[in-house]
Order: sequence, then C-alpha cells, then structure tokens
Amino acid sequence: MAAVLERSFIEICGFERETLQRFRDVTVNLGLSALPGGVKFPDSAGAFHYEESGKLLSITSNRFIHWSTSGDAVQLVEQSLDTNLLNNAVKLKFTHCTVLPGGVSIQETLNNVIILISTNQTVHRLVLPHPSRMYRSELVTELHMQSIFTDVGKLSFHDPSHSAIIPNSVGQTGSPMTSTAWLSQSGEAHYALASPAGGIMVITLPPHDTQGGVSVLELKRSSMMQRLSGWMPTAIRGEQSPADLVLSLAVRELEEDSFIFALCQDHKLRMWSLREQACLLEADMLEYMPACKGVKRLAGQGHRLRLVFSPTTGLCVCVYLAVPQRGQFTVLQLVATENNRYSLDHISSLFTTQETLVDFVLTSSDIWGVWVDDSNTTVVKYINFEHNTAGQWNQVFVQPPPEEEVHMGVDQDPRETYLEVLFSPLRFTASSIVKALQIYRRGSDRISDLSWESLKKEVTVAVESELQGSVTEFEFSQEEYRLLQVEFWSKFYACCLQYQEALSMPLGLTVSQHTGMVCLLKKGFVSFLLPCFAVDHLYLSYDEYLFTEEETPITEDPEVGRDVLQLVQCLRLVSDAVSGEMAYEMEKALEHLQSPERAAELVLENMLSNDNDNVIEDIQNKLQDIRNPMAAMMVLLREMDLETDAEAGEGPLVPGQSLNTRISLSQLYGSSSAASVVCQAVCHMTMTRALFCRDMLILQKLYLRFGDNVFLSGGAQLLQLQQELIPRSSHLLSSYYLLKNVSQSLASSVPVDIIDANLQHLTVLELSDTPALSSRSALSPQTVVELFYQTTARKMIISQIYSQQQSNALLHWSHMISNVVHLLAQLLWPSNPNFQFPECLMANCQYTQLQEYVRLTGPWCQTNIGSCCFMLGQCYLANGEGQKALQCFQEAATEVEKEDFLVRLTGAEEEEAASTPRLQYYNKVLRLLEDVGLPELVIQLASLTITEASNDVNSQAALWTRIFKHHLDLGHNSEAYEALTQNPDCSMQLDCLRQLVVVLCERSQLQDLVQFPYVSLHDEVVSIIESRARGLDLLSHNYYELLYAFHINRHNYRKAGTVMFEFGMRLGREVRTRLGLQKQVNCYLAALNCLRLIRPEYAWIVQPAAGAVYERPGASPKRNSDGELTSEPVKRQVDILELKDLEKEYILSRSRLTLAQHHPPSAAIAGSASAAEMVALLVQTGLFDSALSVCQTFKLSLTPVFEGLTFKCIKFQFGGEETQNEAWSWLAANQLSSVVNTKESSATDEAWRLLASYLDRYTSTNAQYHRCVINKLLSHGIPLPDWLVTSYKAVDAASLLRLFLNFDLLDDAAELVLEYIDALQGKGHQYFGIEGPLSETASPVWLPYTAVDQLLQALNETQTNSSLYNKVRDRLDDYHKLVEQTTKQRLNAR
Repeated sequence: MAAVLERSFIEICGFERETLQRFRDVTVNLGLSALPGGVKFPDSAGAFHYEESGKLLSITSNRFIHWSTSGDAVQLVEQSLDTNLLNNAVKLKFTHCTVLPGGVSIQETLNNVIILISTNQTVHRLVLPHPSRMYRSELVTELHMQSIFTDVGKLSFHDPSHSAIIPNSVGQTGSPMTSTAWLSQSGEAHYALASPAGGIMVITLPPHDTQGGVSVLELKRSSMMQRLSGWMPTAIRGEQSPADLVLSLAVRELEEDSFIFALCQDHKLRMWSLREQACLLEADMLEYMPACKGVKRLAGQGHRLRLVFSPTTGLCVCVYLAVPQRGQFTVLQLVATENNRYSLDHISSLFTTQETLVDFVLTSSDIWGVWVDDSNTTVVKYINFEHNTAGQWNQVFVQPPPEEEVHMGVDQDPRETYLEVLFSPLRFTASSIVKALQIYRRGSDRISDLSWESLKKEVTVAVESELQGSVTEFEFSQEEYRLLQVEFWSKFYACCLQYQEALSMPLGLTVSQHTGMVCLLKKGFVSFLLPCFAVDHLYLSYDEYLFTEEETPITEDPEVGRDVLQLVQCLRLVSDAVSGEMAYEMEKALEHLQSPERAAELVLENMLSNDNDNVIEDIQNKLQDIRNPMAAMMVLLREMDLETDAEAGEGPLVPGQSLNTRISLSQLYGSSSAASVVCQAVCHMTMTRALFCRDMLILQKLYLRFGDNVFLSGGAQLLQLQQELIPRSSHLLSSYYLLKNVSQSLASSVPVDIIDANLQHLTVLELSDTPALSSRSALSPQTVVELFYQTTARKMIISQIYSQQQSNALLHWSHMISNVVHLLAQLLWPSNPNFQFPECLMANCQYTQLQEYVRLTGPWCQTNIGSCCFMLGQCYLANGEGQKALQCFQEAATEVEKEDFLVRLTGAEEEEAASTPRLQYYNKVLRLLEDVGLPELVIQLASLTITEASNDVNSQAALWTRIFKHHLDLGHNSEAYEALTQNPDCSMQLDCLRQLVVVLCERSQLQDLVQFPYVSLHDEVVSIIESRARGLDLLSHNYYELLYAFHINRHNYRKAGTVMFEFGMRLGREVRTRLGLQKQVNCYLAALNCLRLIRPEYAWIVQPAAGAVYERPGASPKRNSDGELTSEPVKRQVDILELKDLEKEYILSRSRLTLAQHHPPSAAIAGSASAAEMVALLVQTGLFDSALSVCQTFKLSLTPVFEGLTFKCIKFQFGGEETQNEAWSWLAANQLSSVVNTKESSATDEAWRLLASYLDRYTSTNAQYHRCVINKLLSHGIPLPDWLVTSYKAVDAASLLRLFLNFDLLDDAAELVLEYIDALQGKGHQYFGIEGPLSETASPVWLPYTAVDQLLQALNETQTNSSLYNKVRDRLDDYHKLVEQTTKQRLNAR
C-alpha cells in the first residue's frame, strides 16, 4: 500500500558527515580600511538551485549551492543528493568590509556559474566553470565528483573583471543598507545598493570576457542638490532618515530591461527601469492593510520583498509588512498597460501572528516563512496564497532541540548514557560537540579531524579528567561517585546544548522551483523539509490544528474519517497523561522483550492511580462520541502496517533503459547527504509511530476496562478488540520499536582482516554476489540503516520506483523522497519476506547490531525465523562461540524450504546436488565451519546429518569422509579409523585409508597404524604402504620399516624379511651414502633374523625384481619415459634366495659399510659393486681383513689381497714419514695375530708382519700366495726379506729357484742351490721341508735339475760368475757321487 501524504511537512536535519566541515579559506584584501561607525548586519543565508536540478539525466540533478553570511565572511557550499562533491566548501573573507543583506547572488550561464557578492565597500564577481563543462563525457560513474569550487583559490580577486571598489563619491559617506545583484542577458553584472540617503545606486561591471570600466548609476526621485549630497550621513544634513530609504530590493529582467523593485521605509513599493533610469511604478502597501491607523507613523524596519515569475501568473510580488502583533503578506501581480505603464493587481493578503520573521520565500503558488518566536524557537509554515479562503497556514514540524536533561535509570551508567545521547545520529552535530570539547578543555589545542569513535574517546577522556581533577578525597561510596559522574557529564552536556542551539539558529529558507525541494538554512547546517505521512501528521499536529480538522486522507468515508480524528484526539490525551517515568518503563519493557500488552496495562494502572486532572474522564467522554471505534482503529493500524507481499526488485536497475539512464539511476539519491536525510526520516517516522502504537495499545486496554460504557454494540466489539486489534497493535509496537532501534544503531568500523575473513565465509556460502552484498560503498555511514541504504537498499528502491514511472519525469521532491522513505521502511519491516537488511549487516561485519536485531525480533516475529537463526549463528561464529552457532544452524534447518533466504542459500550449490534441500543446507554449514576452522563442530554436525541422509549413499559417504578427515586432523586416530570402516563407498574408503597411512606415518604414530585390525582391508593396507614405499624417497619416509613392523606384528616373518631385503636392495642402488649403507646392513640383518625365526624348510624368499623397485605409479605399460614403444617384456626366471644367500649379501653389504667408514668417497661406488670389485676396493683402501672375508665368503682367490698388501709394503720402502703416518690408519683396521710393543716398531714393520701373518694363516697348494708375494717384490726390485725366503724355502724351494732365475738373481739362485744340495745331504734339511737327508733308508729326495741346468748355463755364460759356477758344479758333482753311492747301497740292500 502506498503511503498516504498530508499537506504538512517535517524537518529532517542533514548533519554533516565528517567531524568538521572542511572550508577552504580565501581572503580578499583590496587594501581598504574599515569605514567609521560601521553598521553590523544580521547573519543571512540563501541558496541557488541549478536549472536542470530536476532532470534525472543532468549532471546537476538534485544539486544546489547554499551560502551564509556573517560580518565580513561568506561561506559557500555546493551540495548534491546524488554524488559526493569534493572540495565543495569555501569561505571568502573580505578584509575591512561587511557583506550586505542580499549581497550574494548566483546565476548560471551555458558555460559558467557566476557568483555576485556586494559588500559595503566593494563588489565582486566569481566566474566558475559550469558542472556540465567540467565533465565532458556524458557518462559520469564516479562515486565522488569535483565541485565547481575546486579551483576557486586560483581566481585573482584583484583583477578588475572580478572585483571593483565602490567609487569614493558614493561610498565614503555611509554604508548601503541592503543590496541585490543580477546578470544581464549581455553578461554585464549589475549591483543595486540601497543608499543610506535614499534611492538606489547601480554599479555595473562589463562582461567578464571583455575589457571595460566600472559604471555607476544613481536612481533617486529628488532634486539635483539631493543627488549631489550622495550618501552624506543624515546627522550632518540635520534631517531624519529619508522616507525613500530602501529596506528590501528585488530585480527581474523583462523585455531587455531590468526592473528594480524597492520596498522603502515609507511603506511604498517602487519599481525602477534600469534602461530608462526612471521610476515606473509607486504603490502604497498600507492600502492593502486593513485597520492600518497608526502604522503610517511607524517607520517600516522589518519589511521584506520577494519576486517570482511563472508562465501562468507572470511576475508576482510579495511584500511582507512587519507590523507589531500582525505581520501581513501581500501578494500582487504586475500588469502591463499601454504606453509602457504598469500597475499592480492584488491577489491575496495573508496574516500571521508570529513576531520575528527570519526569511520567507515566494513560489508560484505558496508562501514559505520561517520565524523565531519569543522563546527562540524556530517556526516554519507555508500557505497557498491563491486557494486559501480560510487563511490557514500549513504546519511544518520542526525538530525540537535535544532534551535539556537526560533521563537515566538507576541501573544505567552515567557515562554510557550521556555518550549514547551525545553521539546519537539525531541530536548533536559534530561541530557542537567539538566546540564544547574545546571550551571544556579550556582551548588547550585545536581539535583536528577526528572520526566519531575518536571524538567519543576524546570527550570521555576530557570529562573523566575533569572529574578526577576535582576529587579531593580518596574514598567514595558508589552512589557518591555516580552523583559526581552525573554532575560533570551534565555540565558537558549543557555546553553541547548551548552550541547546538546556536548552530540551529535559522538564517534562511530556500525552495527549488524545479524540484519543489524545501530546505531550512541554519547557522551550522542545512535541514530538509519532507512531506509528512498522514498518520504522523495526525499524531504530531498542534492542538489548534487537530481540533479544527474535519477530514483526513487516510479514509474516503467521512463518517470513519470523523471517528479517526476523534480517536487521535483521545490518543493525544493518553500521550499527555503518560509520565516520563512510565514512558521510560515502557521503553525498557520493550527492550527486555517483555509483553507490550502487560507493559501497557502497568502504564494504564499508573495513569488511573495518578489521575489528578480527570484525564481518564475526558478520554471516556471523547470515546463515547466515536460511533465505530473498531473501524477507526482498523484504518489507523492498516495505515501503519508496512507489511507487503511484493518482493523487492532484485534485478538490474530498470532493464531496457539506455546506459545513460541506468547510470543516472544508479547515482540517484546516492550521496551521503541523501543517505543521512532518508535514514533520519525513517528514524523520525518510526519514533513517532512507536509512540502512536504505544498510546493506541494503552487506549485499547482502557477500552477493555470501560467495557459496555463506551461500546454501543457491546461484547462482539470487545471480543474483536481483545482477539484481533490488541495483538495487532502489540505487534506493530514491537516492529516500530525494532525499526527505531536499528535506525539509531551506529555502524561499527571493521578491521581489514575481519572484512577479508568475512568475505571468505560469504564465498564459501556462495552469497558474495547477491544483491544485498554487492557494491560495498566507500563511505563511512553513521548508522546501520545508512549502511544498508548505501550498499543495498537504494538501488532496489530506485528500481522499484522507476519500474512504475518514466525516467524522463521530473524529480519532484515530495513525491520522490516520500516514496524512498516509505520503501526503505518496508525493506526494514521485519514481517516482510525480504531479508536484505540482516544480509547486509552480515556482509558488512556488523555482528553486534545483527545480534541485537535478531534478539528483538525473537519472541514475536514469525517471518524469517530460520534465516534469523542462521544469521545469529554467523554472529556467534564471528565471536568465537562455536557451540552456540551450531545450535542456531540446527534450529534454522527446519525452515530451509520455507524461507527465501535459506532457499537461495541452498539453491546456490554448484556441485552435484544433494538429495534434499536440508542436506544441501547442512553441506553449506559444514563448509562454513570448516572454513572457520572448527573441526569438532564439523564432526558433531556431520554425525547428526548422517541420520538425514539415511537413503542417500553418496551423501553418507561424503559425510563419513568428512568425519574421518577431521578426526584425523585432530589426532583422534581410533575415531578416524572407525569412520573409515563405516564409509559405504569403497573408493572413498580407500582414499581415506591411504590418507590415514600417510598422515600417521608423517606424525610417526606408527603404533596406532600397525595395531588397527583392518579386517577386510588388510591387503589394501599392504598395497598402499608398498606403493608408497616404492614411490617415495627412501631416506625421507620410513614406509619399509612400517611395512616390516606391520608384518612382524602379524607374525608374517617371511613377508617381513622380503620387505627388508627389498629395502636393502634399493638402498644399495639409490642411496650411495654411508648412511644408506648403514641402513642396508641393518636391513639385511633384519631379513636374516626374520628367516632364522622360520623353520628351515620355509626359510627362503623370492628375490624382488629390479623392475618392481623402479616402476613409477601410473606409468604406461607399453611405452618408456621417452614415449617410445618398449620391446616385449622378457619372462624372468624367479630367483629363490635362501638363508646362505642372504648371509652372502649381508657380508658384502657390511664390507661396503666398512669401506665407506674408512674411505667416505668410496661410498658412491661401493653400493652396486660386485664381490670381486669390492675386494679390489677394500685392498686399495687397506681393509685386508674385510677383503679376505669377502673372498672366503664368495670363494674368490686371495691373490689380489696378497698382491695389494705386498704393494703397500713396497711403497713403504720408498715412502717418507708422511706415508708412514697414513699407514697406521689402515693398519689399525686389520687385526694382527700378535701385538709387538717395541719402540723400534714402525708402520713398515707392522705391514710386513701383517703380510707374514696372512701367509701363515691362509695356506694354499703349491704356496701360490708366497709365490705371488715374492713375484711382486722381485718385479719391483725389492730384496726379499729373510723370513719370506725362509718360509718359501720350506714350502717350495724349486719355485723359489725358478723365481730367482726369472729375475736374473744368479747369486741368490746359486746360493739357494748350494744350500739345497747341502740340505739333501743332511745339512739343514729341516729348513727346506725335507723329512730326511739322502740315504738308502730314507724316502726319496729330488733336485730341480732343469732349473739347476739353467743356472749353470747362465753362470757359465757370464765370466764374472766363473768361480761361483765352479763351486756349484763341484758341489753338484759331489752330490751326484753321493747319489750314485746311495743308489748302489739301496740296490744292494734289496
């Protein structure tokens, strides 16, 4: 239902946004000195409205300039209701000059805005760019826009085209009394100044873009002598102030001529032609005043004059005659007659009883006036001067000043209460608080720009410091301290009141001809007059108006209309009877969610018990005059109920319109000023209607008490009252109290990190692009309703308005603003299905305010119950109260399919939809809880949700997976395993199992992992661990050890052995480090242990294939890593490894480790070395014990070992001390058979001893090891040690002889032959291993004749060895004789 408007208006204060209005100061100094005895003029104000301010598509839509003058200063402010203007305030100060009344005039041309200013000594012209020329593009999309005052500081006021001094002949003899200025069609600037000697002086400046001088013209009906006297003070001339002294001036250009209207002290109106310099018309205004006797003798001091031109009525003049006790407005129409003569037709005379007129405005149909009465209270009224036979002025309900005293309950903290009142968005401007603070702090320093929060802190510190400074005692009772607090806070509050009263002083009034917007210009701010809704009008009307009204636009039925008026009169009586204390109690009852009906009964009881003025009897008498009270109540309640079934528009702004139109609509009423006005209007409406509903509820309770005494039809109406009307009134009262509360609730500033976290939560809920949350404003609103209006509501409202009207319609103020206010109230109305307001609070992190909103709607609002629960849960989440949040989310689940917001919440699901909306809702909440980081609550809610998903296997699997994941994250391993086993989806179960294995391994919680039963999942666990073991780095992860422990725990020793053997194999191939070799040794030891625990016939394993180790998970079976086709796989033979094979691998592995320990660089090559290669490496490093062990294990020849050790001994022969020192390290690694502790023992000696011990320990057939050692020594030219020769002689003297011969050692060979022959003959035979010498009874002996012959041959060929040859030959001959003799004896003995 559209709101019904009345003829009255209500004032809404447009308080400034920032702490202080930022005026840029510009000083104009033309080098003048102050005039003696200067006249002080009262402060004044005015405004200029752009011609296209009523056009939507114009850049100047809803844009105007207002100014105020005070002494030598003019403050100019450009304001827009659509965009925020930057650099829009400037303060011009004219040194030693005083701005005249009417001294500011603003006009616009195609390219410029021109400001004309008159002072008592100078005239000025400011030429500024027109807004349409500042933005060349038609499309302006910025949230902020530059004002025309942006570059005002660049203007040169000394330029003759900008400023002129009033010529001496005119200006030095006195100060003009009033002035006006205008721009001619040719661009000249004219300034009409009222001379103190009577008459008018007109000063003209040439067009600003042309050269020329200043011209002065005087308009006066007098002799030449009087003209020459100029502005000489009257005291000098010895006469009183002239009768034609001009009090008020106005100008109108008609037909290339300027007509100057002057209202003079002699009560006459004169019209001058500037072109003809003649007075064309003179009329005595007293002719239009009845009973004017005595007025003629009074000099008119407060007379005012205004003009208006309209196409229908032409030029109209309104004259205000300031007569004590009966001021009169006379409206006259200028009529042109033949011969260029003019006359005035009387249209209307209107009277007012107010005393002091501040300003009035004439429009084409109305007169608007603002007065100040005897108690300094502002009075604003307006009247239609054409169609008002009764002469009744229409009401304008001005805002009363803040209460002189703050009502405070006994349970309230004084500081909190006063701060709440001071910083309420309705009562005080920031300027008044700042000024009071400066006085309170005794002006110690100037207060720079502060935010509201900072200013609140400053005020608190100042008052508390003052309180602390006045305290002389150290101990107080709580009550005494409270009284002190009240005293100091009330003192500061009184200071603020004084400044607020001064700033609220009215200076002027302005009405836009183009939009009908009415503004009241005050000293500190501008307030806007909005049309009053009919219900509010009835409740706010002054008694003299209310009792004279006969009809109301609320109803068309005249009978019901009369009943409504009677009922409202009763409500007014009830309102007057409710004491302040009871009103406060009623307010507290609503705040604490007590029953409004019960609270109304208590108030009524109080009224009845304190009815000293018989108010109840008066109400009863009036009630009896109402014929149908039920119908009257129904009409009023229906009018106040903002419930609507229509869903607010959520689409784009007026689809189908041009881009230009859509952009203009997107900015309409978008400025912070408009937001403040609209939201304060909603606030005032809700405050008024809350009182209306309160009084209605009390009156209904009174009806019940009176019963049949006032009801003509008796019980039926009483029943209807009790069952229908009282609950409805109670519901409306609660609703309006809620709206009143939120419209006064200040918005909180939010840190960036909280905003980011909230945005992330909204993204999780997939709500971030909904209409309620889009386009965050860059402004900083005061109240949460302003925040809602700026971010969300305005676009919806404008879209709704323009879906019903054309975009080229004029922006009519009354129609537009009342629609905007009404639609905003509907969007806020809690019983409407739209839920944008709470959504907006959530999106902007206003959690405290949102909690309060939900709390206040809880007991009585049946709309959006689930959505409110969800929002409350969001608030609890933001505040860290997870359990409460979870409870709210569960409660909201029951309404999922019933409420639009929750339907939207669940409908935004992108992934595969769950089977039911409730499951979708739970999924969203679970994701939200996960995002916030509350795994315990996720588990709790998911466990509850599983019962909802009893028929949905996919949802159950997803929920069990969630439960598993969060249990695992929390370290609840057993619970995670339980959730895993409950999962009905095999693939998800496997994924969970894989995750369980990986996570527990990373946490080193292997005991849990190994001990879980795994019942049907045993093979999968093994497979997972195996694949992880084979696919990951060996040293970073311990999956092989885990798998080993897993098998050991289940007594599967062969599997455990296989695992460790594979681990050892891979370590040898992949980890070529000492650590890897150490691990390999341990692995083989573990594998050996496992096989030794099994019965021998089962102590074997299958050797793992190399391919299995290196295959990558997911690799193609047909192609290699280069993408080429691989050859057919060769069928491998399965290798069985028994215990002895593992032992071999262990020995080899241990030798590798020993090598790496003594020579770390060898670790890189030892890992994959074979047994033979290892022997070489060990020998090279000097680890002969290990080399010998490998050789014996793998049945390899020991020759390389002996050769290697021999070579090291050879090196010692030629090495120095350094070589000796190095030798001790590897010598220490080999175990000697005996220890020699003599000082003379060197590394060389020890090496030879080691060699000797090996030769003794490791015997071989034919003494091949001795031979290889001697061969090595002789090949390097090293003399053979005696012990070596001795030991080899005893084993194989013939081989030794041959070696001597091979290396041409003839002397040694000859000596050996001689000794050998001696041994055969019984002389030292034991040294050659001969059992007995040559005899007939001993076993046969033999001599290596071939070698001996070769020796003899060699000796014979060298002359130097002839003696030796002969000696050997002789000895051999002796031996042969003995052989021959022995042979014969042996033969004979047979």
